[in-house]
Amino acid sequence: MPDRPLKVYVIQSRNERDYADGQAALDRVPAQLVSLPFIGAPDELIARARDADALIISSSPVTRRVMESLEGLKAVMRTGVGYDVIDVAAATELGVVVINVPDIWIREVANHALALLLAWNRRIVTLDRDVRAGVWGSRVPGAVTGSLHGETVGIVGLGNIGSAFARRITALETRVIACDPYVDEARFKTLGVERVTLDELAARADYVSVHALLNAETRGLLDEAFFRRMKPTACLINTSRGPVVDEAALARALQDGRLAGAALDVFEEEPLGADSPLRRMDNIILTPHAAYFSSPAVAQVPRRCGEEIARVLLKERPLNVVNPEVYAPGRVRRGR
Repeated sequence: MPDRPLKVYVIQSRNERDYADGQAALDRVPAQLVSLPFIGAPDELIARARDADALIISSSPVTRRVMESLEGLKAVMRTGVGYDVIDVAAATELGVVVINVPDIWIREVANHALALLLAWNRRIVTLDRDVRAGVWGSRVPGAVTGSLHGETVGIVGLGNIGSAFARRITALETRVIACDPYVDEARFKTLGVERVTLDELAARADYVSVHALLNAETRGLLDEAFFRRMKPTACLINTSRGPVVDEAALARALQDGRLAGAALDVFEEEPLGADSPLRRMDNIILTPHAAYFSSPAVAQVPRRCGEEIARVLLKERPLNVVNPEVYAPGRVRRGR
């Protein structure tokens, strides 16, 4: 153990939470947990967490320079599934363990994606606004509204959340197709989902639900060409990461009538800007990156983060390592 007390910094999201359970999990190290408000600038993060042995972050960027500057840093923990705000390649090179929480939010995000699909299909938001405005019956769902019986739903990304969504949407008697080159045939077969290419998915699907991680390969994956292949009656649902979708291309497709609608929980820039054309369209449902949320799920985060960081600081292997290469024989990890 070092001469100084071990320090773990929580860089809060814009919605702060109580990390008392995280501190309790770290008591066995022992290590002190310090909570800081949201920090968006790497320079400020470096200045305020100079003596960090570990970081727990939600959306603060952890760049190569941050990790090089925090010389005692041994681990970076992301409080959700995606880890695109962390330079994982640099972390691996520097011997810093990157950890995520891949399992807490599976049901919540799958449920939210299904809720968005149903809300768009049944025009729930529009009808609610009509009733509140005193309008009755003028826009009751009609011939252009699908019955969700026999329609085709395409899933981009058949990981844990995509698979949970597949099980839910299959129960509505839809045909389900999916594109995921990294998932084996056994999962497709178990779920009763047909494997297709991305181009085929775009052309066949009445609804497209996105469940892909954000990385160099998936950034801008759903682009102008993708939207040109989609049916003009189709709807896009995205609860994964905003930059997986080319937002400008999506807006053009919606404005030009080449796509019927969208239901989005995530955006290229968050919060969604006041000047975004998406905010002015009435064929879109927008939610504020809230798909992950449920009170029971959120309550688990501090303890889970504290437990995983404690494992690293005690030279144990965490349960969910994003960059397992750091544990390869011969590799040097910080604090080893």
